[in-house]
Amino acid sequence: MRYLISFFFCVLVINVQAQTLKILTYNIHHANPPAQKGIIDLEAIANVIKSTDADAVGIQEVDINVSRSGLINQAKRLAELTNMQFYFSKGINLEKGYYGTLILTKHKIIGTRKYDLPMPEPSENRTLAIVDIELPSGKTFSLANTHLDLKEKNKLAQAGFINEIIDLYASPLILVGDLNALPNSAPIQLLDEAFERNTTTNAPTYPNIRPKDEIDYILVGKHTKFNWLKYEVLDSANWESDHLPLYAEIELK
Repeated sequence: MRYLISFFFCVLVINVQAQTLKILTYNIHHANPPAQKGIIDLEAIANVIKSTDADAVGIQEVDINVSRSGLINQAKRLAELTNMQFYFSKGINLEKGYYGTLILTKHKIIGTRKYDLPMPEPSENRTLAIVDIELPSGKTFSLANTHLDLKEKNKLAQAGFINEIIDLYASPLILVGDLNALPNSAPIQLLDEAFERNTTTNAPTYPNIRPKDEIDYILVGKHTKFNWLKYEVLDSANWESDHLPLYAEIELK
């Protein structure tokens, strides 16, 4: 009986210490369904997010007060529609508004940081946004969100910069985003030095119809002890964006 009690105690301790995170990354094409020119449908994007019950979401291509998307603050509106906290990271000024990336979480935000990524060749400014999140259990983790440049030289410099930033972290950290790079490309191989990448259930994320390129990723810092519980590209019959959403469940040890 003593050994049986000890066994169940050990199982209980393991279950208490483990934490499952639901993570989503989504390039939303400023909420414009690619088959519907001029249409903006934030509600459809919000419905995709809510359907996953994600703990944290990294979103790319978000407008704030831009005419093509109806002069709406998309960051604030998506937070309202999903009942989540948000942090917007401006990439560039656009008209009289902004364009950039967004992090949503249903938990408490306890810290935010924004880094402008290096740009050896002139191009559109890109950022790395990091949000520190406190879970109901009291545990914390950080979500980093980015949208890398199209130019190869810039992507390499940006991947190297991200590796240096992540090296400063001891707590669990997850990197998500549209990295504009294929799995066998030099920028992704460079990120592999600092991050663990799913190579078993991964799949193409772009374009939305007959996808052929894997360019959206959820990566976990190598200093983080974890298991992949789920990693899947979500298909959507509504095709809310030109990218497909990518979803993962990660067990933190």
